[in-house]
Amino acid sequence: MDGTRGGTSEWPDGGFPGIRINPVTLLPEIVNEDACAAALSGSSDPADLIFVRLVEGHAGEAAELLAEARYKDPDSLRLRIFEADVLRVTNRFDRAVELFRALLAETRGTPNEAVIRQQLGRSYFAGGNTAAAVESFATALDLRVAGAADASLIYASTVALQRARDVLELAS
Repeated sequence: MDGTRGGTSEWPDGGFPGIRINPVTLLPEIVNEDACAAALSGSSDPADLIFVRLVEGHAGEAAELLAEARYKDPDSLRLRIFEADVLRVTNRFDRAVELFRALLAETRGTPNEAVIRQQLGRSYFAGGNTAAAVESFATALDLRVAGAADASLIYASTVALQRARDVLELAS
């Protein structure tokens, strides 16, 4: 048995083996524990373990690992994104949004802007600000299409945008 949960093959890629984005919550979930564990055991990048701990909901452990990794590499965009994700996972949505906005100011006009807009949208969505999530996901999608991003990234933005629009429509 490969450990894959049924019905997740259409879920957007989560950016790490065994992890996909739940199209309802728009949050990453482990769908194949074996693949995730194998990838972690073969990785020497501390950011991979931080990401998996965040996905598992172990924000405290992720924060400890993140502090050590940021000390060694304070300018890493990926680690700074995880800093905001720790805030999101611990339900400090306003702080997560604030940090993503600061990252957006730094990445505007660069290839990383779409990544930050997607993450910002996820924080808005998780915090219940669906209208802002729609705007952020739409911009991320536009940037990814214009930049000829990988199809999996365009698909992730499309799914997130559609879900946010559906939730916004249901609320009105």
